[in-house]
Amino acid sequence: MHMIAAALAGGLFGAGLLISGMTDTTRVQGWLDLLGTWDPTLAFVLGGAIAPMAIAWRIAAHRRQALLGGALPEPPAPRIDRALVGGSLMFGAGWGLAGLCPGPAVASLSFGGSGGLVFLAAMLAGMAATPALRSRLARA
Repeated sequence: MHMIAAALAGGLFGAGLLISGMTDTTRVQGWLDLLGTWDPTLAFVLGGAIAPMAIAWRIAAHRRQALLGGALPEPPAPRIDRALVGGSLMFGAGWGLAGLCPGPAVASLSFGGSGGLVFLAAMLAGMAATPALRSRLARA
């Protein structure tokens, strides 16, 4: 049952990204280009993502188990630290340069061509290198 639920959720997420235009790199870069030809339409996509999640987080705060019986993860610590700011800046820079973030990159694999594969490989390499880099930065 967990695999079916995960496949349905992933499929719904991917369809939402495709329908909303989040897999269109030029459209995303237009959204991020505040000083150029800014395209505000993706604000509705972001709002449409935040609203249901705000409700889901509120419901989850009162539950001990997920609907399918698994443990719910602890909410993240509500603090802004160097790691959060640095990671956010790197994420934003990568998103602006490539026009893709992780979800749309995976969703566009079937039609994104070699550029999507290169992005995914670079993203996975970055994810693999992050623990070692984080450890090194913590010692510095």
